[in-house]
Amino acid sequence: MDMKILKNLKKGSLVHCITNYVTVNDVANVILASGGSPIMADGIEEVSEIIEICNSLVINIGTLNPRVIKSMLEAGKTANKINKPVVLDPVAIGASNFRTETCLNLLKEVRYSVIRGNASEIKAILDGNKTSGGVDVSVEDIINESNLEEYIKVAKKVSEIYKSVVVITGPIDIVTDSKKTYIVRNGHENMEKITGTGCMLAGLIGAFVGANPTNILVSTTMAVGMMGLSGELANKKMIKEDVGTSSLRMFLIDYISKLDEEGLKEGLKIETYK
Repeated sequence: MDMKILKNLKKGSLVHCITNYVTVNDVANVILASGGSPIMADGIEEVSEIIEICNSLVINIGTLNPRVIKSMLEAGKTANKINKPVVLDPVAIGASNFRTETCLNLLKEVRYSVIRGNASEIKAILDGNKTSGGVDVSVEDIINESNLEEYIKVAKKVSEIYKSVVVITGPIDIVTDSKKTYIVRNGHENMEKITGTGCMLAGLIGAFVGANPTNILVSTTMAVGMMGLSGELANKKMIKEDVGTSSLRMFLIDYISKLDEEGLKEGLKIETYK
């Protein structure tokens, strides 16, 4: 990975987040820890002005309502007009008709630099009638070595349709622009025991691509790797100190703030797919 990506982020990246209220504080803190700065503005009266001063926009559909949907569309269209990267997190698409229809309309009305979701969410983008059990990935969609190629094909298909970099997160992460694909093997299963690691990652991707708008694929891949590596290190510290998952959340943010070029070079487990 090109470490200039990280250097650019450390110079600053202002991220406009229209995200869900369950994880908004953690998303803001992860962006700050990475070297970026968050603005969590979702009022229709100001979103267009806010995105004009920001480097990127993150749209997360975790807690939907009619008011915030209008703001998402307005901010997204403004970002497209002024060529600012937009990241979409399609949280729990497929769980309800309202959520599915809203997400598919957001995909129709706004162009995205990056779409990040778990395997069930990315599959649901291809099949608008698919239902899911909620925000977590379905058991049958958990990525492993035997089904990895299948999900790479799914990611590439979504990437081709929406002209976006697509990220599928799981035990093995996939990042693709349909032409080139990276496999990221960082992370730990205990990251699933704290709320919002996916939301935090979407914010982190927003910070990375905002600082590197001409290198979306590589900057997204580095964000995915940094998040996973921070989770690995946080889990080791949690075990060493004999504490629980609330501390894991804190340690995760700590390591995002502490990881430097040397730490990333040593710890990132990123492969170029054949």
